[in-house]
Amino acid sequence: MKFGTKVIHAGLHPDPETGAVMTPIYQTSTYAQEEPGKHKGYEYARTQNPTRTALENNLAALENGVKAVCFASGMSAMDAVLRLLKPGDEIVASNDLYGGSYRLITSMFEPFGLKAHFVDMTDPKAVKKKINGKTRLLWVETPTNPMLSIVDIKAMAALKKKHPDLLLCVDNTFASPYLQNPLDLGADIVVHSATKYLGGHSDVVMGAVIVKDEALAERLYFIQNAVGAVPGPNDCFLVLRGIKTLHLRVERACKNAGKIAKFLQKHPKVRNVYYPGFKSHPNHDVAKRQMKRYGAMVSFDLMKDDFKQARKVLSNTRLFLLAESLGGVESLIGHPASMTHASIPREERLRVGLTDSLIRLSVGVEDVEDLIHDLERALR
Repeated sequence: MKFGTKVIHAGLHPDPETGAVMTPIYQTSTYAQEEPGKHKGYEYARTQNPTRTALENNLAALENGVKAVCFASGMSAMDAVLRLLKPGDEIVASNDLYGGSYRLITSMFEPFGLKAHFVDMTDPKAVKKKINGKTRLLWVETPTNPMLSIVDIKAMAALKKKHPDLLLCVDNTFASPYLQNPLDLGADIVVHSATKYLGGHSDVVMGAVIVKDEALAERLYFIQNAVGAVPGPNDCFLVLRGIKTLHLRVERACKNAGKIAKFLQKHPKVRNVYYPGFKSHPNHDVAKRQMKRYGAMVSFDLMKDDFKQARKVLSNTRLFLLAESLGGVESLIGHPASMTHASIPREERLRVGLTDSLIRLSVGVEDVEDLIHDLERALR
C-alpha cells in the first residue's frame, strides 16, 4: 500500500459482528471466558483491548515495523524504552531535545543508576566519542525540539552496527510517519507522542513505540502490561480517526510552514529563523535526503534577545494560540524557555541557541495569508 492508503486501511477491518466501517470503541475492563484460559484472545483491558490492537496494527504499518505498542502518553512511551535498560547502562542523547525527555532521563532514571551523555548528534564524531562498553541506547530526536536540527539517522545506524548491544531509538514526533520512517534508515525503535501529528486535533494524549524485532516487541508488551500505563479505548479511537487524514494535514501544514519561514526570514525584527527547508540551514542536505518534506515547525528569535519583547509577540497573536503541544490542525505559538523547556538549565539552553526570545511555531492548516497577517501584526 502507498502511504495515503495505509492511513485508512492498514491493519484495519470492518467489525465482524456488525460490519461497522469504523473500529468500535470497546469500552470494557474485562472479557468473558468460556472456561479458565479459554477466551477469544482478550482477558483484561490493561493487557489487551480490541480498539488498541487495531491502532497498534495501523501504527506498525505506517512505520514499516512489525509491532507497535501504545501507552498513555508520549512520556510513558519513552519511559518504557528506558525500562529496557538496567542500572549501570549509559545513554547518548541529543543535547537539543524536548524538556520533558531531558527531565525523565536526568530526574527519574539517573538516580537509579543510568548515566546520560548529551551531545550534538548532528556530529557523528561527537557521538562516537561518547560510546563505550556500557552504552546501550542512542536517543535521537530529529528534527530536534525546538532548534529544528536534523540528525542523520543512517549515520547513527552505522555507529550502532559496531556495537551489537546498542539500540538506536528515534523520536519521530516532529516529522510523523508521513515525512520520515526511521526504521527504514536503520533505527531499532521509533517513539511518537501520538498527541501531536498522529492524533492531529488536540483532543487526546497518547504515546506509541514501534519496533522491527519481534523479541523486542515482546519485552515492550511485558512492560506495557506490568506497568499499566495504557491508553483507554476512546483515546485509541480518536487517534485512529486522526490518522486517516495524517497525510493531508501534514502536507498542508508543511506548505504553510515554508511560506511563513520565508516571511519571518525577511522581517526586520527577526534575527534568526530555524527551518530545515532553507538551504542555509546547516543540516539542510540531511533533511532533504531523509525527509519527504521539511516539517511544519518553525522557530525564530528576535533581534533583541529579551523575554519582554518575546512576550509582546506571544501575547498579541490571535490565530496562533499561545499554548503548549503541537501538531494539531490549529496553529500554536510557544515560548520554549518558559514553557516546554523550562526544566532544562538556562546555561544548557543557551549552549544550543535556545535564547530567551526564541519563539516556536506549530503551523496548522489554516489559510496561510491569515497566519502571516497574524504574525505581522503581533511583530508590529
